[in-house]
Amino acid sequence: MASTILKPATQPPPTSHVLLTYPAPYVLLVTINRERQMNSIPFAGHTEMGQIFDWFDREPNLRVAIITGAGKKAFCAGQDLIELGKIRQGTVEKDVAKQRHPLSGFGGVSRRAGKKPIIAAVNGFALGGGFEIVLGCDMVVASPTATFGLPEALRGIFAGAGGPPRLVRNVGLPIASEMALTGRPITAQRAKELNLVNRISPSPDTVVDEALKLANDIAAISPDAAIVTRAALKEAWEQGSVERATQLVIERFDRDLTTGENALEGLKAFAEKRKPEWKASKL
Repeated sequence: MASTILKPATQPPPTSHVLLTYPAPYVLLVTINRERQMNSIPFAGHTEMGQIFDWFDREPNLRVAIITGAGKKAFCAGQDLIELGKIRQGTVEKDVAKQRHPLSGFGGVSRRAGKKPIIAAVNGFALGGGFEIVLGCDMVVASPTATFGLPEALRGIFAGAGGPPRLVRNVGLPIASEMALTGRPITAQRAKELNLVNRISPSPDTVVDEALKLANDIAAISPDAAIVTRAALKEAWEQGSVERATQLVIERFDRDLTTGENALEGLKAFAEKRKPEWKASKL
């Protein structure tokens, strides 16, 4: 049965900054594994994570991902400022080609277009680039102890991984201005009030479990439908016109979706009053 498939069909890229696990069928869990460094991400980690999420989009046995941080204190504290300081001081050789973010942004997520949804399981503070990762995710589950903020302006720099404009889209200009220009973090409860968070877990220990509930719901639907529905949502978020967003998604996906085997299977299973047997997406 398809539901017994737990592992990917292809080999993931090698990792040294994140851990990859598969907690449920079709679900990838990516854990930023730098607890001692508050899960801050060095430049090599950004490249690695970008490669992981590119692979995730291509992997036929994966439909949804969860991203979290190791430990209970930090989801991600942003850029590894120790490494950045060494580069600027000249104690680490500057390499422009390697010391930058991938096109998909901070942690391979903050500016990601992608195909498949990612859920943030925010287990602690998400600051700077860590918050920008959250803003690039499709859904967010937060620990009751989580905090969110963009402190860059307090350090004389700018949150340049796509966070500020996405924050404006989500909460409006006045709230985004307060957060970005004062650098003050907000609590998980305040983030939920602002619709930055889908739900708050009952305890810090259950944040990944709560995210997994959402992931399992997504994994249960047609993978084709998940890809196209997400595209419609993302285009509406990115485009100034909701109608143009609809047009773009129809032009890109409508024929292949409606004539694909998963659409046919979904209608057939409905008529036969049975659970559909989805195939890996070919979109």
